[in-house]
Amino acid sequence: MKTETFKNRKVNTGKLLEYGFVLAAGVYVYKVPLVGGQMELTVEVSPDGEVAAKVTDTAFGEEYVLHLVPHAEGAFVGQVRTEYCDILEDIAKKCFDPHVFREEQSRALIRHVEETYGDELEFLWEKLPKAAVWRRKDNRKWYATVMTLKASKLLPGGDGMIEVMDLRIDPLEVDSTVDGKRFFPGYHMNKRHWYTVILDGSVPTEELCLRIAESYRLAKK
Repeated sequence: MKTETFKNRKVNTGKLLEYGFVLAAGVYVYKVPLVGGQMELTVEVSPDGEVAAKVTDTAFGEEYVLHLVPHAEGAFVGQVRTEYCDILEDIAKKCFDPHVFREEQSRALIRHVEETYGDELEFLWEKLPKAAVWRRKDNRKWYATVMTLKASKLLPGGDGMIEVMDLRIDPLEVDSTVDGKRFFPGYHMNKRHWYTVILDGSVPTEELCLRIAESYRLAKK
């Protein structure tokens, strides 16, 4: 099943088991009644994240498909469709992790932050699914953002999409840091307190880890 519900998400099998899925013959299976037990929804998820969902009429043991027909109307089919969609969206939210950023450096930094600070990226904006933040646990202040944007936003004449990170900076260090080559004025942020780096390896990951630590420190103020 390739739908918007599971787009840019990666299955977390541990969360599937916590949710109530059962591993059977190498596939994770979850069953739940719909419409007061008149129907049953079976959701199967493979270890690589492929999702299959089927609704069965419990009285006759036959598959029900009207909820998948866009123009099918009526109170009953509407209720089945609503419950079906709500459950799949809940599974996507609770059992699949965001899998938006694809650059090797982006993924390395995501792992580093999770292991060092115990923080996961937070996707705060429904209309900006490829923008996320890291926040301190103690004061909930942002210490970094990661997003995908058009290269031309930072690089004159740039083509395609790039992944970038915004970090906090001491205002006294902005002029000596931002050079338009490795470090750029904070994108969509206060340019006296933030700067932006492209996550393409132009700045070594080890250096960015140190810069994240400094941004984390600055966010404590």
